[in-house]
Amino acid sequence: MTGDDDRSFAPRIHGIIAHDIGVEIVSGVRQPGTVFGGEIEASEALGISRTAYREAIRILAAKGLVESRPKAGTRVTPRSRWNLLDVDVLAWTFEGEPDTDFIIDLFELRGVIEPAAAAFAARRRRDVDLAEMHDALEAMRRYGLKDARGQTADQRFHRAILAAARNEPLAALANSVGAAVRWTTTFKHRKHALPRDPLPDHERVHVAIVAGDAVAAQRAMVELLRLALGDMGLAERE
Repeated sequence: MTGDDDRSFAPRIHGIIAHDIGVEIVSGVRQPGTVFGGEIEASEALGISRTAYREAIRILAAKGLVESRPKAGTRVTPRSRWNLLDVDVLAWTFEGEPDTDFIIDLFELRGVIEPAAAAFAARRRRDVDLAEMHDALEAMRRYGLKDARGQTADQRFHRAILAAARNEPLAALANSVGAAVRWTTTFKHRKHALPRDPLPDHERVHVAIVAGDAVAAQRAMVELLRLALGDMGLAERE
């Protein structure tokens, strides 16, 4: 069905189409500057309604991956305009083979955010934060990071630290940081057998936060990130 009368199907379809096109863009199949066909032509080629196609393009435009202009049509934007920390864009990037420099970039960003957050958390944490960190560590210990449940617990641990920092802009980054933790961990297991158990690294951060030692918490998080990057066979840039 290619008319505009399948609106009830659009919410499901437009998400699938946005995903498929998004993966093509971030993987380089559709290069920046690539112009899409007209709305009618493109929707018919995909076998969907114009409504669903239009909604998919709106999703991609909101993430900075495409832009639409009257008479000029829709084209892929330069990478500098992409919202690289969008949860979906991160997921689409790691469906393929992300550039090594991009992975290092993510760890550098985490190295700016998370050590400072750990230091703040050591000063400002509450009982509820410590309980969440403890529960997350227990789940990591129970399932391990090869298990999806262990990976989810890993995300919980890092998000709990951001929450415990009691800084709203930092907390707003929780989803992006959690997604970065998830996809780099997934990629690491896809590419390398885990050479060591990273749980003790997390426990050292937790112990320092529990003790209220901001300096130790910050240092422990720096070391955790350094070792995690090394587990991927990568090293910090000079």
